[in-house]
Amino acid sequence: MKGGGAGAGKRRWKCLVIAIFGLVILSMLVPFGFLFGRFRSSTVAVLVTEQQTSQPNRLWSFDRQVNVDEDDHSDAKKDRSEVDHAKELVDKFAPTISKDAPGNIFPGGKNHTIDAAVKDKQPELVFSVPSPVLLPSVPSPNGRKVYHGPGKNNRPNKTLSTDNDKSCEMTFGSYCLWRQEHKKAIKDDMVKKLKDRLFVARAYFPSIAKLPDQEKLSHELRLNIQEFERILSESSRDADLPPLIEMKLQKMEAAIAKSQAVKLDCNNVNKKLAQILDLTEDEANFHTRQSAFLYRLAVQTMPKSLHCLSLRLTVEYFSSYPPDLESSLSNKFSDPAFHHFVMLSNNVLASSVVINSTVMNAHESQSLVFHVLTNDENYFAMKLWFLRNEYKGAAVQVLNVEHLDMDFQDKASLLSFSLSQEFRISFHNTNNQSYLDMRMEYISLFSSLHYLLPEIFQNLGKIIVLDDDIVVQQDLSTLWNLDMEGKVIAAQMFCSVRLGQLWHYTGENGSSRNSCSWMSGFNIIDLRRWRELQLTETYQRLLQEYNVGGRSAESVSLHASFLTFEGLIKPLDDSWVLSGLGHNYGLKRQAVNRAAVLHYNGNMKPWLEMGVPKYKSNWKRYLNLENQILNNCNVNP
Repeated sequence: MKGGGAGAGKRRWKCLVIAIFGLVILSMLVPFGFLFGRFRSSTVAVLVTEQQTSQPNRLWSFDRQVNVDEDDHSDAKKDRSEVDHAKELVDKFAPTISKDAPGNIFPGGKNHTIDAAVKDKQPELVFSVPSPVLLPSVPSPNGRKVYHGPGKNNRPNKTLSTDNDKSCEMTFGSYCLWRQEHKKAIKDDMVKKLKDRLFVARAYFPSIAKLPDQEKLSHELRLNIQEFERILSESSRDADLPPLIEMKLQKMEAAIAKSQAVKLDCNNVNKKLAQILDLTEDEANFHTRQSAFLYRLAVQTMPKSLHCLSLRLTVEYFSSYPPDLESSLSNKFSDPAFHHFVMLSNNVLASSVVINSTVMNAHESQSLVFHVLTNDENYFAMKLWFLRNEYKGAAVQVLNVEHLDMDFQDKASLLSFSLSQEFRISFHNTNNQSYLDMRMEYISLFSSLHYLLPEIFQNLGKIIVLDDDIVVQQDLSTLWNLDMEGKVIAAQMFCSVRLGQLWHYTGENGSSRNSCSWMSGFNIIDLRRWRELQLTETYQRLLQEYNVGGRSAESVSLHASFLTFEGLIKPLDDSWVLSGLGHNYGLKRQAVNRAAVLHYNGNMKPWLEMGVPKYKSNWKRYLNLENQILNNCNVNP
């Protein structure tokens, strides 16, 4: 029993020694952990910002850890309040996009897949060559599905912070061109200068206050900081600033200059300034992305005035029941002896300008017949508008695509209202993968509905297809005698983008790499030749062949379009069509006035407030703004 008791006591003594030894080890590790934590706190403000893009439904996240010394406790509270203010702005203005939406609306978003877009919207597709990036679609009021990008990272490239217009254009597209055109002088410059000086003074004050021989300078800095805080709490604009503010600013700058002359441990100052820089950079990126979102919302949302116009016309149609004059013109609509124009549109105002500009510049307007294909939503508004307005004897037929009685089953998948597809393409000029060496181009191609035109107009042999974003400035009668040379479509060739530059997106098979791309918007089509070659069936077959491997519908459609008409495009002379008026600010006035047809392809349509101002006059001259219903809806683009 004694032996057992002695053994137990010895074991307890050994356990006690081990416990004491462990406590000693832990007490030695605590200072190292504290020092390591101090080191991490000086870098977290810089590193954490690269990880804050994981939240899917926010414009930007300003969550961060602000680590400061105990002496900087009051300054840390101010920094946190500024961060919280920025975060409140994000929460207030962030778009409510659900997780099931077809992707992030912002370029550089996390989702790099293309989901199925609404069928009555038209896409502007973005991809890069040789490494294309395809980003999700966003609805557009012009009936166009819009694809934006490109970008590998979730966060905008840091060159945006240096106002690099080229990189901004590659990331945000035409928004950056619009921003540069509408750049305004900075307001409240003095308030911004006061805030800047206050930030710098706060950075120096904690270190100066620790020095026993700098009590006078510390007191001077404290008084200046308190004075600036009081002024900025009462004034948010230059007009609200008190008198003698210049003198107060000079005193603050003098105190900062004295602080900079003192030898300090720069770690605290650098840490504070790094936090300020990080916060400012985040706010700048936030405002850039927020501005791009608001711009995109403006160009992709139907203006209130045009929505009012369509609704009023629809209501008046059912309240007045106007006579159906189209039945008396049925023979004219199907007579191939007349000059037939076909237009796909869901915009009453835009389609009216196209028809008005065409007939006003035609030598024989009585021989012109216009067929407007629209959707069920705008059919009655279109019908009433063209019944009320005269176009110099030209006949106008409005067709509802959704109610066409056509006897075919295999093409039913194509019978949905859709406008021409617009593609924004960015690629490198050289092997140098730099934004400065990139250029951006826009092209547009037929939608699926265009492939049914030979079936819809079975009695016609030749038509001219017009988009609703064009303006005709010359007589087009000579085009009806154009020798098509066995081709099917006469179109504007766009050799700035060759098919070989798109093979990463469309695929290598089939098309010639040196062939130029072609533009829809203004096309002469030989319907007889189209039917003879059975191009609609060819297009459908290609759609089925390339719709494999998870490829996007837009990729398949683009590839099928190029292959369907390969070798069947007759180039139009460059003097006929001038494109780019919806995105290019650099077109010369002489070229605009000289072109027979103006194509406003791009985001900045002329009927939008965001349209390019210097090209709007060519569009507005064909718009009768004295029309009573236009005045009632305040239509004045």
